Amino acid sequence: MDQLIPVNIVVADRSYRIKIKPEEEEEVRRIMKEVNEKIVDFKASYAGKDLQDYIAMALIMYATHPVTSGGKAQAITAPFLQEKLEKLEELINQALG
Repeated sequence: MDQLIPVNIVVADRSYRIKIKPEEEEEVRRIMKEVNEKIVDFKASYAGKDLQDYIAMALIMYATHPVTSGGKAQAITAPFLQEKLEKLEELINQALG
């Protein structure tokens, strides 16, 4: 069984603790940085929404687009990314719930 490490990730200024494989940490942090940047972009583009809307928009974008904003293919990390997005969505729903 692979050893998992706990890491804290930040989504829209809220911290979440998740467990991942050590070799996935760099990719998770890169993706979370992109997600947070996208949330900021959505805030600037769509005034009048609440934070949950911006988070949902960013997650929908990542779940539906096979290529990131940086142009890097997600074919290898897509299943990994989908699983992490589902966990993040669950955590966000619990926090807002």
